[in-house]
Amino acid sequence: MRQSQLFMPTLREVPADADVKSHQLLLRAGFIRQNAAGIYSFLPLGKKVLHKVENIVREEMNRAGSQEMMMPALQLAELWQESGRWYSYGPELMRLKDRHERDFALGATHEEVITSIVRDEVKSYKKLPLNLYQIQTKFRDEKRPRFGLLRGREFIMKDAYSFHDKQESLDETYEAMKDAYSAIFSRCGLNFRAVLADSGAIGGKDNHEFMVLSEIGEDLIAYSTDSDFAANIEMAPVVLREDRSSENLMELKKVETKHAKTIEEVSDLLQVSPSKVIKSLLYIADEQPVLVLVRGDHEVNEIKLKNILSAKEVELATAEETKEWLNAEHGSIGPVHSSKEVKVIADQAVPYMVNAVCGANETGYHYTNVNPNRDFECNETADLRFVVEGDLSPDGKGTIVFAKGIEVGHVFKLGKVYSEPMKASYLDENGKNQIMSMGCYGIGVSRTLAAVAEENNDEKGLIWPLSLTPFDVHLIAVNSKNAEQAALSDELYTQFKNDGFDCLYDDRPERAGVKFTDSDLIGLPIRVMVGKRASEGIVEVKIRKSGESFEVPVSELSSFIKNEWDKLKN
Repeated sequence: MRQSQLFMPTLREVPADADVKSHQLLLRAGFIRQNAAGIYSFLPLGKKVLHKVENIVREEMNRAGSQEMMMPALQLAELWQESGRWYSYGPELMRLKDRHERDFALGATHEEVITSIVRDEVKSYKKLPLNLYQIQTKFRDEKRPRFGLLRGREFIMKDAYSFHDKQESLDETYEAMKDAYSAIFSRCGLNFRAVLADSGAIGGKDNHEFMVLSEIGEDLIAYSTDSDFAANIEMAPVVLREDRSSENLMELKKVETKHAKTIEEVSDLLQVSPSKVIKSLLYIADEQPVLVLVRGDHEVNEIKLKNILSAKEVELATAEETKEWLNAEHGSIGPVHSSKEVKVIADQAVPYMVNAVCGANETGYHYTNVNPNRDFECNETADLRFVVEGDLSPDGKGTIVFAKGIEVGHVFKLGKVYSEPMKASYLDENGKNQIMSMGCYGIGVSRTLAAVAEENNDEKGLIWPLSLTPFDVHLIAVNSKNAEQAALSDELYTQFKNDGFDCLYDDRPERAGVKFTDSDLIGLPIRVMVGKRASEGIVEVKIRKSGESFEVPVSELSSFIKNEWDKLKN
């Protein structure tokens, strides 16, 4: 491609509303343009990279046995009503009516549509398992679209759905999809982790998120220092390593704590460590009161709590509800002499506490020398807290450290969350009607592009990995008005194409400084500059990633470029 013909509007200044590197550089380098908040156009350079991401996704999905199809972006409300999500999905679902006042939604995801198709077309176990995918635009009315392509209202997604007659079949496909995702993100050159995650509004139980490690990530990942274990902080299990203290049990005592309500205030007043205080929080789980206990230096993980209680909704009790159930204000409640109508559930570390402190269910008072099993009983103990750095890794290898991550993919075992309410059934080998099990597998294609840009840049611009670069080689005629430079550049342009390299040829009548600045900004892997030594048959080759420069005779250029390309591959 001749750069004089390429639509590539670059910007010299950083756009004021672009907060992260990927957003800034993709705008400045002319890959994307914003049309509205969270809505972007992909210009030719951006479309070329997007196409390469899609091709990698397509190749690995096909290799894993999935079949590509295309479903409509405009979806009937009736399908979402069948699954129940029309009422529960929330304001992110873009809803509209047609001229006949029928309700529709712009596709945020396609579980309902694909389930309806398979339900109508697949009637026998002999047609299962089935794995189908599409690459398509999705729409979600994000409250705060930000970070460019990383959180938009319109974006490109690959979504796949599998249907099964046996759990073993779902398990196998799930592992195959995890492997395919690892291959996809590896080929894109990303530093990622597959982490245990919560399924959120999609539903289902077993699932993993694929996270690119990044300081701008919105999710916190807990991972092992010595293994490949990784989990979203909300899902990371805590390994119990408590030892019961050998200190003698002291007599329970009620003490006035005045206005001390927080763990820090109570600890300071009573001169004890926060780890000696039982933090007591009253939750309402599906309209039932639950008193949750954790150590004072730990935090309640509401995702774990919700899963352990198998509850649809879990919320902290209001001040009025707390007073109603436990006769005290927040900060003064505890498990000793609590109402028998209130279920008590404790984190697994609480039973190991000795001579602890807790609220006395009387505003302004606490108990000291509280001992579980002597002074109160728990209905249940479980892993209820957030993991912290330094905890043991659940797989027994190393300790936990934290990192931020950008989610680029998510795989779910949906089970029968959609197939059951939508009556997606089949006849088994005995002729009996059975409900299909499902899996769901998504990749943010446009988000992956942005994540690659976020990881691969320097102060001058983007640095594309070979697998995604919009062009392989950037050929620059330093002075396109010079006849010798122009003639040699034209000759090399033809040579690169014959050698199988996709070449961007900067033939513009611009100053050399402008050309070099644009070249650094768009970030192609190899730059070939035809300058003053053109008459001698010598050109300069620069490697974008390392910054190395070489003077190379034209007669050796083809072999040199191929050799450097092979080096960059490795």
